[in-house]
Amino acid sequence: MTDAAALPGQPRGGVLSGPATARAVNVLAPNASAMTLDGTNTWILSEPGSAEAVVVDPGPLDEGHLQHVVDTAEKAGKRVALTLLTHGHPDHAGGAARFAELTATRVRALDPALRLGDEGLGAGDVVAVDGLELRVVPTPGHTADSLCFHLPADRAVLTGDTILGRGTTVVAHPDGRLGDYLDTLRRLRSLTVDDGVHTVLPGHGPVLDDAQGAVEYYLAHRAHRLAQVETAVEDGHRTPGEIVAHVYADVDRSLWPAAELSVRAQLDYLREHGLI
Repeated sequence: MTDAAALPGQPRGGVLSGPATARAVNVLAPNASAMTLDGTNTWILSEPGSAEAVVVDPGPLDEGHLQHVVDTAEKAGKRVALTLLTHGHPDHAGGAARFAELTATRVRALDPALRLGDEGLGAGDVVAVDGLELRVVPTPGHTADSLCFHLPADRAVLTGDTILGRGTTVVAHPDGRLGDYLDTLRRLRSLTVDDGVHTVLPGHGPVLDDAQGAVEYYLAHRAHRLAQVETAVEDGHRTPGEIVAHVYADVDRSLWPAAELSVRAQLDYLREHGLI
């Protein structure tokens, strides 16, 4: 995450554990930092009145947090039946294997190395558990294995690190690629236009109530940063470190290492398109 500007959509105050939509409850992991904002949002999803739940992104390997997720589901009368991952970064997936032990569940992910069980996740997949339906949306860019989950009954999308509740995300070079990320943002914009998605349930930060506004903001932000990087190169700034110091001068220096990852991805994109 590189910038801390507010996003469109009237974020719902602070990030708190609790209900976000009719089918989604957030349990906030205790791993707040400059990179993880308030901490990782672990999502418990279930159909109202059902006995089974799906957990998306158990979070870091923190025994207290993982047990809290289990307890939250059980207090609501739910048994965790399946674990899903938006991507493999440790703040989202580090606790997945231990969580699978606690809940006796499979772990499904795009990356085979993260799976526990025979089933993965891919484009067009529909995850159905006790009346709940999630549609898998491949969203590479932040990482190659990034996924989002469309929750049509709540007109919501769980975005992992692809869209945050506050600020913008890192295109994590070399695994993340800017061209893929821009395509992903356009794919998410189509969800808001064609499928009526209006709520973003992010991997970090507060819920957003204007999904289309958030996507448009991200697209505009990426175009602006890319133009800044292109201009910086034309002005003689050659190394990623020099470009970060020039373009991200107004950003907290603790975020510069993350900003450098995005700059490297931007430079790759500009070279691939013959712009530098």
